This record gives sequence, C-alpha cells and structure tokens, in this order.
Amino acid sequence: MSTQNLTGATVIDRSLIKKTAVASSCFMGLGQILYLKQYLRGACFALVELAVLFLIFFDRTTARLNGQGPIVRSIIGLITLGDEKPNVPIKMKDHSIFMMIGGLITVLLLVIFIGVYIANVITAKKAAAQIVEKQRFPSVEEARKKFVETAFPYLGLSPAILLILFFTVLPLIFSALVAFTNYSSPKHIPPNNLVDWVGLENFVTMFSSKMANSWFSAFGRVALWTIVWAFFATFSCYFTGMIFAVILVDKRIQFPKFFRTVFILPYAIPVMLSLFIWANLLNGTFGPINRTLMQFGLLSEPIKWLSDPFIAKVSMLLVNIWIGFPYSMILITSNMTAIPADIYEAATIDGANRMQQFFRITLPLVLFQTMPILIMQFAGNINNFGAVYFLTAGGPGLDDSIRTKAGATDLLISWIYKLTYETPTLYNLASVLSILVFVVLVPFAVYNFTHTKAFKEGAV
Repeated sequence: MSTQNLTGATVIDRSLIKKTAVASSCFMGLGQILYLKQYLRGACFALVELAVLFLIFFDRTTARLNGQGPIVRSIIGLITLGDEKPNVPIKMKDHSIFMMIGGLITVLLLVIFIGVYIANVITAKKAAAQIVEKQRFPSVEEARKKFVETAFPYLGLSPAILLILFFTVLPLIFSALVAFTNYSSPKHIPPNNLVDWVGLENFVTMFSSKMANSWFSAFGRVALWTIVWAFFATFSCYFTGMIFAVILVDKRIQFPKFFRTVFILPYAIPVMLSLFIWANLLNGTFGPINRTLMQFGLLSEPIKWLSDPFIAKVSMLLVNIWIGFPYSMILITSNMTAIPADIYEAATIDGANRMQQFFRITLPLVLFQTMPILIMQFAGNINNFGAVYFLTAGGPGLDDSIRTKAGATDLLISWIYKLTYETPTLYNLASVLSILVFVVLVPFAVYNFTHTKAFKEGAV
C-alpha cells in the first residue's frame, strides 16, 4: 500500500484504490476502516449491512438465526401471497394484499440498500484516488469539510426521494401488480380467501377479440368515447373561452367586468353541486327543461337528455362547456392583455382587419403561452371522473352493461370506479384498465408538453 522513496518519504501507491474497492465490495465500510482511516463513515456503512443481514437471518418467532428473518418472509409472502389455513380464525389468516404491500416495501428498501452499497464502493474508490493523488491522508478537519460538501445534497434530497418512492412509486407498482392476480369478489377477497397470481389472464380477458367476449367490445367502446370526450371537452371549453375573451376585451363592450363576473360564477360553484343540478334539469320525465319546452308547445314528447346514449354524450359536452369555459376565458384574457398594443397598431397601419389580427397575432401568441396548459387539460379530461359520474353515472346502460358494468357514457376512469366499488368488485380488471390509462396518458402528456415552444424556451 505504501513504500518509501530514496529521500525516506512515504509513497502511497495506486494499489490502495484496488484494495479499498475490493474490501468495500466484500463488506460495506470495510475499505474505509482498513485503508482510508475513515472510521466513523466505515462504521456507519458497516452497521447498515449488519442490520440488513440481521433482518435476513434472524427469525424473531424462534429467536434463532435460521435464515427466516422478516426480509425473507416478506419476499416469500410477495411470491406466494399466503398459504391456505382452513382451521385458523379469519383474523389470523394470511392477507394476500397486505403481504403484497409488505413485500413491495421490502423490495424498495432492498433497492435503497443496494444503492447505498454501490455508493459505498464508489465513494471509497474516489477517496482512495484522492489520497494517492495527494500522497497523504486528509486531516480530520479536511475530512469533515469534504463530508459536509458531498453529503449535503444527498441528505437534502433523501427525504423527497423516500416520499416519492413510498407515496408515488409504491402505489403505482401495487396497482400494476394487481392486474396479474385474481383479486375479485366473491371468491378471492382476503382474508377469508387468498389472492393468486394468474399471469396475463386478465389481459387476455380484457383484450381478447373472441365473439363471446363482451369485455373486449366494452373496452373498445369506452376507450373510444374516452378519447372523443377528452378531445371535444378540452377544445370546446378552450375555444368557447377564447370567443368570450375576445368579445369582452373589445372596447366597444359595455360593462365587461360585470359580464366576466357573471361568466365566472359556474366555475366558482362546486362542480359536483353544478352537475347534480344539471342532472335534475335534464331529467327526461320531471326535468324543468323538458316540461317548459312542452308547455310552450315546442316539444310533443320529452327529449331523452340522459337516457339516450348519443344525446347523453352531447349533454355531457354541453354541460362541461358551461362549467369549464370560464377558466379558459380568464386564462386567455390575461394572456391577451399581455400582448403589446404596438403590435396591433402596426397591424392596423399595414391594413390588417380585426379578423386578420386575431388569426395572425392573437391566436398564435395565446396558443404559444397556453399550449402546455391545454395539453394538461386534455390529460385531465381523460380522467374527468366527476363530469361523468355525477351527471349520468355512466348511463344509460347497454346490452353488456350488466356483465361489464360499462355504460354508454362511461370513461375509463368511471368504469374503473364501478369495477372496484360496485358488487361484484373486480379489482384485477380495474387494474388492467389503470395500466392502460397510465401507459397511454403519461407518454402522451410528456411528449407533447416537452415539444411545445414554451417548454423548449423555458428549458433554455
């Protein structure tokens, strides 16, 4: 590790780097303790590995080191999802879902441990390389300052990373894993019954195009309507809000603030309450709209606002415009007022009329500023549960609705809700749909958002 040169000075050779890396790879902290004189850091790393080894080998039920520690049992529980125990009270039976969650937590902790193990080797090699380069070991004060400089970013980010892992990554993985089980009522609801891994069986059930498979036809219908709804719900609110914004910005309009206040009221009222009111207004039998139109002789029979599949979809879009356009109006108004008046004055001098100014100046500039928000609104409308459930409850029902629970106006998100909260509960198939929404929605939103001009200029 070290030799003396002709002058008698100690020379630290490069073998220190290899020895430190090998020792740290064999056991966490060993390289720091044996070769780098970093006793405190090495002891911390060593304690972490000793704790993990203890949780692997020590079985607290038998108080022996038999290799059946909590970590091993959690991994086994994740793989098996429990064992049948017919003669055991229900409270003491294996709960497959809890075992799955416990196993996932253990896996995440092991991933963190592996990351710390790798960091232990990397930091040991870097420290050894610096010692070889400077031909001396750092003093206590130098080591302390170096530790503070290098450790602060990791210590600052670690709470956020842990929160993301356990409150974002863990639920996503759990939801995805349910799609590969038979978690559904009445035969596979723990703790009375176990849940089993079934591989791709649920995906075959949902996406198989066999003649007798009503699930595939229901999925195709709901998925298509979800895309159509998201497109029209987003752009109808946006361009309706733009029309009102352009009108109210015009100086010829009297009392624009009053009209903005009136138009913003639908957005200020809780959406759920508004949808309940609209559901009553559009009631086909007792609704005030139909009764009023019939009393004035404008209708001979009531319009099936919410009971006809096509009319119900149109009604959803119209009600959504009433609720959603005020937000777009205010957003676009604020962007329009930020456009310099000199641009319009120059356009007027060049002979551009109001229509040309709108399409050549206002629309491009407003779209440039609001495109990221428009994309996120599209993504939000795909998961707009309230607009469906509180207005139509996904209805009216169709031929396959009894089996699949998918109504004519159901979106994927409302269908997922029905599969998980209405008897019989089909968590496994709901999880398949959740994976589909995630796989389609996230790449779409990320790609489109990162390709907008606003994002690119902001990144620069």
